[in-house]
Amino acid sequence: MALSQAQKQEIQELKAQAEPTQRDISSGLEEVLYEAFPVLDHGFVRVIDYMGNDNAIVQAARVSYGKGTKKRTEDRGLIHYLLRHAHTTPFEMCEIKFHIKLPFFVARQWLRHRTANVNEYSARYSILDKEFYIPSTEHLASQSSINKQGRGETLSSEYSQKVRDLLRQDAELCYSHYEELLNEDAEGNVLDPKKESLARELARMNLPLNFYTQMYWKIDLHNLMHFLTLRADSHAQYEIRVYADVMLKLLERWVPYTYEAYMQYRKEGARLSKNGLEAVKKLLKGQMVTQEESGMSKREWIEFSELLDLSS
Repeated sequence: MALSQAQKQEIQELKAQAEPTQRDISSGLEEVLYEAFPVLDHGFVRVIDYMGNDNAIVQAARVSYGKGTKKRTEDRGLIHYLLRHAHTTPFEMCEIKFHIKLPFFVARQWLRHRTANVNEYSARYSILDKEFYIPSTEHLASQSSINKQGRGETLSSEYSQKVRDLLRQDAELCYSHYEELLNEDAEGNVLDPKKESLARELARMNLPLNFYTQMYWKIDLHNLMHFLTLRADSHAQYEIRVYADVMLKLLERWVPYTYEAYMQYRKEGARLSKNGLEAVKKLLKGQMVTQEESGMSKREWIEFSELLDLSS
């Protein structure tokens, strides 16, 4: 992980501020505001701003039916009720803004979530740093024969090292050509006054997808939880999952009641189809159920069996 000197200076200046506020804050998030949490080999996640907390969710929900409850235990119960019954709008009242440093190929996957506001580092305006992602050997695997978008068996140590060497060599070579095309280094110094230079917006196309970019990403709480459900999942690609895992811990700091309900009903809960629910009812009565009788597809039956641990 590497914060630039300008970013470090900005953090120090922000932390030095002691302006009073009348807002209801999140004490857990205030403790780590602006802090950079390392991810992968050069990446990070940090919270740079937020709006609202658990109280804001309760406040928004109670607008619908008057004064309502007051005790904190009842606040917790209300948040659990809202999440359990998919009342989403109260959670949209809270927002959070992250500063994220991540490889380009992860960013392209990340930006498929179109429910956020994004501003990304401009390689048309600035020169990209010489920082690229090289997977560790335990995360290098062959193509899965079952899942067309996933990984299979881990590569042998010998071939893993060869892959790492090739990735590093390619990245080093491409970056040297990038500087040559620009006729500039990362600090903007001209390398050879006698040579021509290519526009930054064109020179950037030479770089591979494992180079790092940065972005500000602002999202409401409801859509953040949807993002985490997909990306903090064991089936998600490792390189995006590790970012989601960090953000999941920040969610707990930010809105602890909501985090508790989210883990209970979304992250560690499960949804059943009509056929799945009927099968559960039969199983509870001691009746045998087969895939053919259940009306489920073979894949759904496998998922259903794994969910209920029917194979044991």
